[in-house]
Amino acid sequence: MASEIHMPGPVCLIENTNGGLVVNQEALKILSAITQPVVVVAIVGLYRTGKSFLMNKLAGKRKGFSLGSTVQSHTKGIWMWCVPHPQKPNHTLVLLDTEGLGDVEKGDNQNDSWIFALAVLLSSTFVYNSMGTINQQAMDQLHYVTELTERIRAKSSPGNSELEDSADFVSFFPTFVWTLRDFSLELEANGEPITADEYLELSLKLKKGTDEKSKSFNEPRLCIRKFFPKKKCFIFDRPAPRKYLVQLEKLQEEDLDPEFREQVAGFCSYIFSHSKAKTLSGGIIVNGPRLESLVLTYVNAISSGDLPCMENAVLALAQIENSAAVQKAVAHYDQQMGQRVKLPTETLQELLDLHRANEKEAIEVFMKNSFKDVEQKFQKELGAQLEAKRDDFCKQNMQASSDRCMALLQDIFGPLEEEVKQGAFSKPGGYRLFIQKKQELKNKYYQVPRKGIQAEDMLKKYLESKEDVADALLRTDQSLSEKEKEIEVERIKAESAEAATKMLEEIQKKNQQMMEQKEKSYQEHVKQLTEKMERDRAQLLAEQERTLALKLQEQERLLKEGFQNESRKLQQEMQAIRMRNRAPAGVCNIL
Repeated sequence: MASEIHMPGPVCLIENTNGGLVVNQEALKILSAITQPVVVVAIVGLYRTGKSFLMNKLAGKRKGFSLGSTVQSHTKGIWMWCVPHPQKPNHTLVLLDTEGLGDVEKGDNQNDSWIFALAVLLSSTFVYNSMGTINQQAMDQLHYVTELTERIRAKSSPGNSELEDSADFVSFFPTFVWTLRDFSLELEANGEPITADEYLELSLKLKKGTDEKSKSFNEPRLCIRKFFPKKKCFIFDRPAPRKYLVQLEKLQEEDLDPEFREQVAGFCSYIFSHSKAKTLSGGIIVNGPRLESLVLTYVNAISSGDLPCMENAVLALAQIENSAAVQKAVAHYDQQMGQRVKLPTETLQELLDLHRANEKEAIEVFMKNSFKDVEQKFQKELGAQLEAKRDDFCKQNMQASSDRCMALLQDIFGPLEEEVKQGAFSKPGGYRLFIQKKQELKNKYYQVPRKGIQAEDMLKKYLESKEDVADALLRTDQSLSEKEKEIEVERIKAESAEAATKMLEEIQKKNQQMMEQKEKSYQEHVKQLTEKMERDRAQLLAEQERTLALKLQEQERLLKEGFQNESRKLQQEMQAIRMRNRAPAGVCNIL
């Protein structure tokens, strides 16, 4: 089970200093230690609107994120608090509190736009916090949402159009939650009571007209409807009389307005039960290290003057994780081969079968831990490493067999060598006695198990090294006639030629086995890659269907409201999604 993170309080994740954004290394270390999936909830809004109070409630604490009590913005940059998720076991809740938008002290709102964009990019639930009702002023203050297509790119392709970026935003963007503080209106429409969600939908209705005023009215509403099809709204009464608001974090729970307490509880319950783990395109669940990578990629892009690109962030993450997946797969192979292989193996095929079984498992480990391996770069690297490992095991196997056979030959034939030195065979009939004894020792050698693949070769080399001894005994044996000696010489030549032929056949057999193994290895890579691509494509199509369903609902609403042009634009976005994912990607050459 993954260990839980227990942070006593929030730390700054992204500092906003001297007009620039800088990632805090201490916060990254915390993220790198979180192996669990993360549910990321970010809150943005104008300064001094009570964002931090809500985040402290989600953390289950009265204090934590600084509330402040003046008209100055208290939170600078983006602050992070990681706590165990109260309802999802083995998940971590990552709370991101952002500095207040529209702080007059900053003068330049450029960083506000980046803070807003980063909160959208990093979160799985995006909370926009504002005061009062949803009126035109509130919409004007939410102008950041209309700048998202200018601040974020979905794809890295230079030719990617704003239409295509907009089409992709839905699959990447978080759930949108609008929290309305100090809400004083009655929730009703046409004399009938309505829910907060219905109030939000009514507030997002478009105004007919082509003049600039109508366009200005419709633009933020259209962006919210298009980019955030999943929307939720919560209203909150004033938490306490105004004179107590300056010390809100010091107030006891019973000092807060009962209806406000109930509203806060409802908000927290929704966030806990409905906010999902941060997920990237392709169904990639984000954990701490992955969130760390996203933060670095996005902030580095902004700092270098580029636009944060969602596709590039995923590819940068894939580079890190795919490299780690190769290492993990190779480590698994090494561990399993170390446990299962006992050198020397009796045959080459025995070793190759063990290699193939462990290679298959290693590829499975890689496939499980890798994603978006463009052109199978990392799979090819894995294939090359496993092939090198196989070749190394083959060399080790040969050496282990050679060493064992040499020791056996010394042990078995040693006494015979000693007898030769003592002249035991230097007598009439000694040659035939020597040949008989040598054959008995060869049979003894053959009977010893697990000599390995070098058994024949080592025996042949050993006997060849002792041929001069046999020749000397043959020449000096007076019991043999010259004719018998000639016949014996021919027999020895024939036996040597037969042994050479047998060795050549054995080499050809080994080469054939290695070729077959290489083909089987290639087929295993292709098989597992094809299966993974089919799973990924099914995941992609499922995401596409969900995105299209949400866009279709919005298109139907636009048609119902009589906005033909906006409906056509949405239809074009839907067509762009369908066209992009129509043709399945092919399997590249792996090795």
